[in-house]
Amino acid sequence: MTAPEASSAASGSLSGTGTQRPEATQMFREAAESAASVERQLARNQAALRDLGKLLRDRPPRALVTCARGSSDHAATFARYLVETRLGLLTASLSPSISSVYGMQQDLRDCVFIAISQSGQSPDLLAAAAAARTAGATIVALVNVESSPLAQAADHVVPLCAGAETSVAATKSFIASLAACVQLVANWTDDRALCDELARTPERLAHAWNLDWSAAITRLESVDRLFVLGRGLGLGVAQESALKLKETCGIHAEAFSTAEVRHGPMALLGSKVPALIFAQNDATLPGQQALARDIAQSGVPVLFAGDAPAGATSLPTLASPPEIAPLLFAQSFYRTANAISIARGFDPDRPPRLNKVTETL
Repeated sequence: MTAPEASSAASGSLSGTGTQRPEATQMFREAAESAASVERQLARNQAALRDLGKLLRDRPPRALVTCARGSSDHAATFARYLVETRLGLLTASLSPSISSVYGMQQDLRDCVFIAISQSGQSPDLLAAAAAARTAGATIVALVNVESSPLAQAADHVVPLCAGAETSVAATKSFIASLAACVQLVANWTDDRALCDELARTPERLAHAWNLDWSAAITRLESVDRLFVLGRGLGLGVAQESALKLKETCGIHAEAFSTAEVRHGPMALLGSKVPALIFAQNDATLPGQQALARDIAQSGVPVLFAGDAPAGATSLPTLASPPEIAPLLFAQSFYRTANAISIARGFDPDRPPRLNKVTETL
């Protein structure tokens, strides 16, 4: 169901059964700061992105190229759908290894190259940005650490303003990256209505943090495998959620587009392999609902964030434009994933064999 007011679905029941209290983790504290981070970011970047938006309207690029790793790459997935649906501009994800490993030079004349990073330090991302500049691209960095090498190498810097993020699991920086993408596109298209909706996002994020997703904790604390599904603007948050369930909860979660899952992968679904679906209210919603109905009727447990069909377990959401919904999904999900991690006996702040800054070559 969709809840117009957070208070109608708020609950303090998001607590796990492990020995650590969910609210004591760094992941919990940092994710809870997302609303304040986005509020800072919107104010900080308002003038700069208005100017950048005008520049992009006056000198339209022939294509947009994104480059990122991990959670930031999931934000780049969101950016691709946002740009292509709002601007009709060809957008592609560039693999950093093309330049950092294979040493190939691409023709990026008259292209915009958007690098997204929390730390701005990963060597392969820096190599890709340097190669893109040499290839003729304009470099835009969405980065949290403003003193980072990536920020220094960019033509335009969009600070994420998330503040220090020390938990290995990125949370507020991911949501801040999504917000920065929306603010950039809203100014690029000179869409005042979307700017106004974005201005309401910090309040909505605060409400989304308190929505009762305890049904997801009950369902997922004992599973070992899971499908996380989304489409279009919601695919990036599905990818991000699957990653978080892997790294903080030890669940083998795989993200798919709902348009692709029928092409083979759904054969793996079953009573012990449930599906978590993120469905924003846009043209993709009927297909999302139809898929949820079909797999629920076959005996697969379905958790549905959005306007849930019969047979699916509804996770409450807030009414919002489809461009804003993924930010709110992520905010509700992060609190839930933190609780699932504790319930399964993990420490979400210290996933095994992982570091905060991954220096891929």
